[in-house]
Amino acid sequence: MTPVPHHVRPAVAKSLETWHHLVASGDMAGLPPLVRPDAVFRSPMAHAAYESAPALVLALSTVIKVFEDFEYHRQLVADDGLNVVLEFSARVGDKKLKGIDLIRFDEEGRIAEFEVMVRPLSALQALGAEMGARLGQQLPAFKAKA
Repeated sequence: MTPVPHHVRPAVAKSLETWHHLVASGDMAGLPPLVRPDAVFRSPMAHAAYESAPALVLALSTVIKVFEDFEYHRQLVADDGLNVVLEFSARVGDKKLKGIDLIRFDEEGRIAEFEVMVRPLSALQALGAEMGARLGQQLPAFKAKA
């Protein structure tokens, strides 16, 4: 992973460093303190967002177990120092995928929004099937009202 760009706010840089350690270890136990209570998670499989820190933590704690050969490649930071794009690749079964994590942090470095985009469609479908099998009806309870 490339170093955090200098224009990232210090609190965001610290959270990003922690995030990368959590991902590398595969253990999301340290994620909850990084997430705002009112955080929003946007899945590549769902039209409506999932609201609350528990929804975001549940989704990310599950997907880290679904992805195989997960690796971040590039990190792009907006001029405001609060919005970050992380490009990644992974595999779900025999389906290779590419994706991005769009993360918006607050001034304290906590995750306010986390949106995932994945391609190609066949890999997204494999991801959706595996996430659905693991989460059942847990995640839909957090879905925002449209």
